[in-house]
Amino acid sequence: MAQNFSELANFLWSVADLLRGDYKQADYGKVILPFTLLRRLDCVLEKTKSDVLAEYTKRKDTGVNLDLVLKKKSKEAFYNSSVFTLPGLLADPAHIRQNLISYVTDFSADARDVFERFKFVDRVAELDDKDLLFKLVQMFANVDLHPDVVPNETMGLVFEELIRKFAEASNETAGEHFTPREVIQLIVHCLFTGDDEALSKPGVIRSMYDPTAGTGGILSVGEAVARSINKTAKMVLFGQELNDESYAICKADMLIKGQDPKNIVRGNTLSADGFPNEKFDYGAANPPFGVDWKKVLEAIKTEHEKKGFAGRFGPGLPRISDGSLLFLMHLISKMRPAAEGGGRVGIVLNGSPLFTGDAGSGESEIRRWVLENDMLDAIIALPNDLFYNTGIATYIWILDNDKKADRKGKVQLIDATRMFAKMRKSLGSKRVLITEAQVAEIVKVYATCTKDATFVLEFKEPAKGSNGDDQAEPEVPRIVSKVFDTKFFGYRKVTVDRPPQEGKAVTVKLKKGQKPYDPELRDTENVPLTEELKAYMKREVLPHVPDAYVNEEVRDEKDGQVGKVGYEISFNRYFYVYKPPRKPVVIAKEIGDMEKRFLELMKGVLT
Repeated sequence: MAQNFSELANFLWSVADLLRGDYKQADYGKVILPFTLLRRLDCVLEKTKSDVLAEYTKRKDTGVNLDLVLKKKSKEAFYNSSVFTLPGLLADPAHIRQNLISYVTDFSADARDVFERFKFVDRVAELDDKDLLFKLVQMFANVDLHPDVVPNETMGLVFEELIRKFAEASNETAGEHFTPREVIQLIVHCLFTGDDEALSKPGVIRSMYDPTAGTGGILSVGEAVARSINKTAKMVLFGQELNDESYAICKADMLIKGQDPKNIVRGNTLSADGFPNEKFDYGAANPPFGVDWKKVLEAIKTEHEKKGFAGRFGPGLPRISDGSLLFLMHLISKMRPAAEGGGRVGIVLNGSPLFTGDAGSGESEIRRWVLENDMLDAIIALPNDLFYNTGIATYIWILDNDKKADRKGKVQLIDATRMFAKMRKSLGSKRVLITEAQVAEIVKVYATCTKDATFVLEFKEPAKGSNGDDQAEPEVPRIVSKVFDTKFFGYRKVTVDRPPQEGKAVTVKLKKGQKPYDPELRDTENVPLTEELKAYMKREVLPHVPDAYVNEEVRDEKDGQVGKVGYEISFNRYFYVYKPPRKPVVIAKEIGDMEKRFLELMKGVLT
């Protein structure tokens, strides 16, 4: 049997050879994924199969609640009361279609729902009509997917690898379905590191929620890491997922783990919250990057306007072209209140939520709300080319509504963009990974640093240039951490006017008491909240335009002061490292060397 998840996934993928010609490549997953799940459940129930059947035969006509009794016998959150197993179906090839359908329909309700999401009965009929059903059952019956052979976490990786392959084959975005495991590890460890005291208590029960659960990767890693920290800890998992197939896999994974399958809900989180009355200790998500929310516009707009801060979207709404900040607000609404111990959130976002939107815009108002309520704990900049479906810059936001004393009023920014190892073979857009050691280093920086710090984790002597000079780029530290007051990211966008210039006729309708101004000379200045307005004007504006003045008619709607308040996080600007240009003599020598090589090549062509 396969030694790792990728080999096992490749073995399962080889089943596609059987389907070639009868199915389009884009449809392979509709067959292989549910059969893989079926075999996994079949193997999980194998040890208690005889006990369940005996109990079912004994109790089926007594009127007792069979669901409770049979789950107890199966020692799982699901069971199957059929006499069949997947290998057992091979004994009757002539009736394999009806026997397989009978077998699947005899699963308990939650497991049956998994196969209904895959439209499994329709798939079985198709395969039988194409004379492929027996061969397919035969192949899967010989795959050993017992948990003692393939642990739950490995099985999760198998499903993710299969989904990635199927998505590539059908030109879909595989990254919408799952998150690289090293990114999940980083999120989870950061969340738990900030809550280590509560999580380490004997017999502690904590809850974790993912509103874009995919196949359940974040939830699975969360449970595993919690138990590695505290063997007596119980992590209760909750999730919601829109995609039918991902939902089915996630729900099956939760069934196998002994979690309550009712805690996994299908549907659109933004328009139909599956847990409207629940609050959680931890929230984590990797929502789709830059996806518009037109389809749920009316539901979200209505909640924003009617419920305000009593709903999920009180601070404001981002532009329709990118709903990332909607997921951020949703997760914040799910945090356990500070009075009850508080909640922590980790979310993966692209660069847009950091700075998109001017003062007064929906995006800026959301950032303002997060920062002024001191919920943003840290942002970690990740390496590029880390995700399967995009190579763009990505960031992990860590939020906490009950910060420890030494982190109150502060935000830690961590530049971890150089913390990666190159992969031998790319997977879609994913060309790099973060090693376990690197994850641990980043978490350590996050956990221990409450002031600016530079961490030189790997130093190499600069390479020598062709003339013997040091010509390599200056050595840059692998991790840089900077800590700012929350107010640092805020500014007032003030309107700066100038009186009409001599001899120029300007007809502008003025309010009572308003100074005359030339609209063509109007400008704006972003004045940091950490600075006094008059001092800023005196230093930055008046030396250049002495007749300029601040228009006091333009005021912020919330605090009533001059100028509109805005917030942005210009991450790259704070971590910019100057790279001096190379010396002219070096550039000239390189050009000379290139000319010589070119002439040598031309000789070979002309002779």
